[in-house]
Amino acid sequence: MENNSSDQSFDTLANKFNKNIYGSTKGQLRHELLLHYLQKNIGLNNAPLNILDAGGGTGKMTEALLRLGHNVTLTDISSEALELASENLGDHANLTLSHTDILSLPESTEYDLVICHAVLEWLKDPLPVINKLVALTKKNGYLSLSFFNYDAQLFGNVLYGNFDYVERGMTKKNVVRLSPNNPQKPKYILSYLQTLPLDIMQLAGIRCFHDYLRDLDKQVSMYEQLRTMELKYGSEEPYLWLGKYFLAISQKQ
Repeated sequence: MENNSSDQSFDTLANKFNKNIYGSTKGQLRHELLLHYLQKNIGLNNAPLNILDAGGGTGKMTEALLRLGHNVTLTDISSEALELASENLGDHANLTLSHTDILSLPESTEYDLVICHAVLEWLKDPLPVINKLVALTKKNGYLSLSFFNYDAQLFGNVLYGNFDYVERGMTKKNVVRLSPNNPQKPKYILSYLQTLPLDIMQLAGIRCFHDYLRDLDKQVSMYEQLRTMELKYGSEEPYLWLGKYFLAISQKQ
C-alpha cells in the first residue's frame, strides 16, 4: 500500500482480519471468483509467470499461484500480515516476501502479472498507486485490480434500511479499522484506466448476490448454487455493477 499516514495498515489486526475474511463464505467466494477470472483471461496453467501480489496481505492468492508453479513476489506494509504469510506459505523457493509500500517498489523489475486486490479502498489517493502498478507491468503483461465498490455499498445500506448512515455519506463517527475507509466507484476507476496504456479485457462484479441474500444461512447451505449464479451473471450487465467488489483485468499495451 501507499506509504501515507492516512493509508490503512493491518499491523496488530492481521490475524483477526484474516479470520474474518477467509474464515467466512465472503472471503472464500471472493477468492474463488477472482481466481476464476484470472484463469479465464490469463491462462495460469501455462508456463510459469513472474507475478507481483501487491498489498497481498497474508498470502491467500499467493498460495494459489505458487501451487500453479508461478514465481510470486508478495508485498505488504503490514509486517504482521507478512509474518502470517510466511507461516502459512513456508519456505518456498518461488516466493519472495517484501515489507514495503507499493510506491516504494523498484521499477527496475517488471512482472508478467501484477495483482492488486482489495487495496485501493484503503488508500487516501489510489491513482498514484495505479500508475505505479502499470509501470511495474511488462509490455503485454497483465494487471488485475479489484476494489471495494462504493456504489454497491450504498445500494446495500439502503436495502438494509441504514438511511441515516447513507445520508451522512456513509461515514462512521468512530473509525472501524476492518471496514474500508475509501471505497471506490467503478466508473471513476475505469475512466482513469482508460487514460493509461491498457486494454481492458475483463470487467466483473465479485459477490453480486451473496451479500444481498435475505436468508443468510443460504450463504452456507446453498453455497455451490450461489457460486454458480455468481459465475453465470457476475460479468453481465447490470449485475456486475452490484458486486461488493469490482474487478478489472487489463493488458498493458
